[in-house]
Amino acid sequence: MGLNPVDPAPSGPPPSPRARPTRGAAARVWWRIGCLGFGGPAGQIALLHREVVELRRWIDDAGFQRALGFCTLLPGPEAQQLATYLGWRLHGAWGGVVAGTLFWIPGAVLIWALAWLYVTWGPWPAVKSLSGGLSAVALALVISATIRMAQRGLKHSGAWWVAAGAFVALLLEVWFPAILATAALIGAWGGWGEGQADLGVNPDGDSMATTDPAPSGIKTVLVALRWVVIWWAPLLALGVVLGWHHRVFELAGYFSQAAMLTFGGAYAVLPYVAHHAAAAAWVTPGEFADGLALGETTPGPLVLVLQWVGFLAAWKQPGRLAPWAGGTLGAMATSWATFAPSFLWIFVFAPWIEHGRHLRGKLWPGALAGIQAAVVGFIASLAGRLGQHVVWPAGAGSPIQFWAVALAVVATGALVSRKIPVWLIVVFGAAAGVVRGLG
Repeated sequence: MGLNPVDPAPSGPPPSPRARPTRGAAARVWWRIGCLGFGGPAGQIALLHREVVELRRWIDDAGFQRALGFCTLLPGPEAQQLATYLGWRLHGAWGGVVAGTLFWIPGAVLIWALAWLYVTWGPWPAVKSLSGGLSAVALALVISATIRMAQRGLKHSGAWWVAAGAFVALLLEVWFPAILATAALIGAWGGWGEGQADLGVNPDGDSMATTDPAPSGIKTVLVALRWVVIWWAPLLALGVVLGWHHRVFELAGYFSQAAMLTFGGAYAVLPYVAHHAAAAAWVTPGEFADGLALGETTPGPLVLVLQWVGFLAAWKQPGRLAPWAGGTLGAMATSWATFAPSFLWIFVFAPWIEHGRHLRGKLWPGALAGIQAAVVGFIASLAGRLGQHVVWPAGAGSPIQFWAVALAVVATGALVSRKIPVWLIVVFGAAAGVVRGLG
């Protein structure tokens, strides 16, 4: 996984981005992130920021937050979409496909194996203790990322108020696009675009700009058509071969619909799917809870829990297929229907987002600065939710898990010091959870 030493903490203003990495070097880092992406979307966003912005400086902080702000507007898994966007920024469509695919492939293989063992041998109580340790490390990742992003991104006094407002609004479950649109309007109206250089918005050039040419309407339509075909061709082939009423094609259709309608990432899609899966008798609430716990102990997007649902649903009703074959195809169809639309959104709209940053004037850079401030509040809100789960895993009012709090504090200190590789901190957290479970 390319266990490189951690770079020393930078001093003074944020450093300029380094030269564009080679495709091989970038692919190794995307694979590393896919293998270390524990803790759900919050932890994965923090990991992406640490690996791509802080350690290697391939993307500047403003570019990262601009991408994150856009991805939070999209339906589907925002962390995987963010990885796709960053890969596209570095190496065009090739980089986007590699980054977006390697982000979830390691976790998908593990979830498939765990689902097969689950239906064969039954659930394991030890999963909860392991999950507790990894959740504490994920909280530390998010806290350290929030601190650094606030230091670099909140450059106006009003930006702190926008970040605080976004934090409160997310706790009140205000619609994500409404929050970001409001923040963009505030930034544009407030003239925050005056600090273009500080924001990394340089109309005269960007050494890390995407290799794709400037967008055009015709090219956008062709890209959209291409990815619609790539998305649906394998799913329709399953319908032709297995039958339009087969459980596997039923899963493909449902999760394609879910990918289009579920805004807010994993935190929004999981309750939506859990209700439908129970009503359709795909999985029981207990099976779904076990899948969620296993999803927290494996790398990759938390929405890989949907693959768990797809495997169990097709295992129970495989049609003329063997159960293991039905479950495998159900898992593959579910994952493809969940992640393929993300490539469509990024490759269609990201060129316009990046092209817009080169427009002269204050309105667009100011809007980006407002979104950047809101994203800091968004990350802080995710830290709060994850922190509540770490402190009270059984719900508010349950006994406080002081060991998890202490682990999160130690891990945060290690991350802020930047002297210990993140993979070692993850291993330490997992081991601490197992030891706690045995005690």
